[in-house]
Amino acid sequence: MKNILIVEDDTMLNNGICFNLQVDGFNAIPAYNLKEGENELNKNNIDLIILDVNLPDGDGFEFCKKIRKNSNVGILFLTACDMESDIINGFKIGADDYITKPFSINILMQRVGALLRRCNNNEKSEELLIEGEFEFNFEKMIVAKNKINMVISPIEYKILKKLVQCKNQIVTRQALIDAIWDNDGEYIEEHALTVNINRLRSKIEDKSSDYKYIKTVYGMGYMWIGEKNEK
Repeated sequence: MKNILIVEDDTMLNNGICFNLQVDGFNAIPAYNLKEGENELNKNNIDLIILDVNLPDGDGFEFCKKIRKNSNVGILFLTACDMESDIINGFKIGADDYITKPFSINILMQRVGALLRRCNNNEKSEELLIEGEFEFNFEKMIVAKNKINMVISPIEYKILKKLVQCKNQIVTRQALIDAIWDNDGEYIEEHALTVNINRLRSKIEDKSSDYKYIKTVYGMGYMWIGEKNEK
């Protein structure tokens, strides 16, 4: 049974979400502020966090950034912060999905299910793939650079996996969206792809490099080059 942590200070809303999650077969864990949420996250094996932004004891965005320092757990923002800048910021700091209030509980349940499938899909066992200084274990969702494991979000992992598997081939933006968000792409802002590509690049590229690994093919998409090109 998947454990879903709901960090939401509106008691009735939190209880309603928990009820619907339990009906769908999930173990719902309520928290009504960031302190409670952090405590539950530390003591439970959490598969997904549904996170509000404006909470009594702090900012959900800051909590997300803190989580992303050492965890790739799925994070879905559920918030009244509906400005485009808020949504972009949510994806930029590590969110896997973003829903604004008011919302449909049925759509929330569908997107929770889709996100859990993306984060925890049971793929066939694959051998370790070595690409220059990178090592990829697609079965265990592990990416290492120079033998050091990297912390990447489930969406970043999906992007990287699709690009690496199509090495030296152009992968269109639509193909990446289909790979990342399955059949739920209509619920996701397309600019989230660009945000996640940039975030992934900041993690895998050397600071002095000019996108040697993930190449932008303007007007078409992206391509995984692999090893650095020698000048």
